[in-house]
Amino acid sequence: MRFSYEEAVDYILDVPRFTKKNAPEDTAAFYDYLGRPGEDAMLVHVAGTNGKGSVCSYISSVLERSGFSTGLFTSPHLVDIRERFRLNGEMISREEFASCMNRVMEELDAFHAQRGEGRYHPTFFELLFFMGMLWFSGRHAEAIVLETGMGGRLDATNVVKRPSVCVITSIGMDHMEYLGETKEKIAAEKAGIIKPGVPVVFWDADPAVSRVIVEKAREKGAGTVAVSEQDVGFFQFKNKKIDFSMRSEYYEYIKVCLHTPAVYQRENAALAVRALEVLNSGLRKKDGEKIPVRPACPEPAMEKRITRESIEEGLLAARWSGRMEEVLPGVVIDGAHNEDGVRAFLESVSRDGCTGRRLLLFSAVSDKRSGKMAEQILRSGLFSRIAAAPMASGRSLTRTKLEEIWEGKAELYDSPEEGFRALTEDRAPGDMVYAAGSLYLAGELLACRKDD
Repeated sequence: MRFSYEEAVDYILDVPRFTKKNAPEDTAAFYDYLGRPGEDAMLVHVAGTNGKGSVCSYISSVLERSGFSTGLFTSPHLVDIRERFRLNGEMISREEFASCMNRVMEELDAFHAQRGEGRYHPTFFELLFFMGMLWFSGRHAEAIVLETGMGGRLDATNVVKRPSVCVITSIGMDHMEYLGETKEKIAAEKAGIIKPGVPVVFWDADPAVSRVIVEKAREKGAGTVAVSEQDVGFFQFKNKKIDFSMRSEYYEYIKVCLHTPAVYQRENAALAVRALEVLNSGLRKKDGEKIPVRPACPEPAMEKRITRESIEEGLLAARWSGRMEEVLPGVVIDGAHNEDGVRAFLESVSRDGCTGRRLLLFSAVSDKRSGKMAEQILRSGLFSRIAAAPMASGRSLTRTKLEEIWEGKAELYDSPEEGFRALTEDRAPGDMVYAAGSLYLAGELLACRKDD
């Protein structure tokens, strides 16, 4: 059977119903069978709890402006499943999406015939990953930026063997049922993407977490580049933009302007800058001792360089939907979906210059520590009115559970659209309306706005 675009999407969305988690060696075996598409490109592999997508977006934007044909693979999508695959900022077309799906399924049949059994079927995420890598390879991407789905060690993207640099963003408490119940255990899983001799750039905020990452890198003979608040020099928040400077070994000072009111993006931009420096150098180790790593980019792209100008232009041009995104004047959607994410969201809200009231719509999925998030929001005292509503996703908290965690301090609505409408209709001049708690919430609201 050959799939149309609509049939391909329906099949992919149905995959979780009939597949189970695969052994990493089976996932790797099928990737081998496909010919390891994409591995001849310069690969950037990004893991972490918060900020992965933003870091990937910043890096890919700079690489594009440095002249590289750049593929970007991220998750989850907010509105359209094709958001997960981008080449030079453009989503994959419907026709190419269907073509990649058909190619994977044809190869899967041949793979089963070769093995003499048909037990392996890619999971939802694996299927999308294979499709993305085939598309990037077919379109001759010179660079590919890969975001892990969850964790790192057992993630489908970890079948890649030769990244040019690995990046680990901030580590927080999320997906504990799969990754462990302490930050150190979660960090160990994320650090599973580290490869022998490949530099790793990481956010250095928690000494215990940093020790785990450095030790994992040492075991692999990989150099480390720690990035912290101290790397960010002058910082200013004005006109819904962020300005800061960074010291650079290669470019003296880099002056960064981010087109976002999200204060937390300075951390993600700083990580992106350091990763780009590593790509430009091809050699790096924290203590100054150089170790050989894979060349930063394959021929013929080796002649292209990442300059200070392309970094500054790429960071300014980057956009990442659902992260402190002002969808209408005074109406902002943020994908904060765990305690650290909510803490960062609240910091940005506190600097918004609001002269009136702040109103919040909240929802979350059932496997998050939503009670802790609600406590943080209430303690902040930033919001005059809070509404909560269950999402369409089967993973959403129910209305009853939302009522329980808010203990009468939030108004309950039947849907995010209804709650958001109530808040926006109540908004007076000077008021700000926010939505946070889940990327799925951000997606539902953005989809409603698109339909309108």
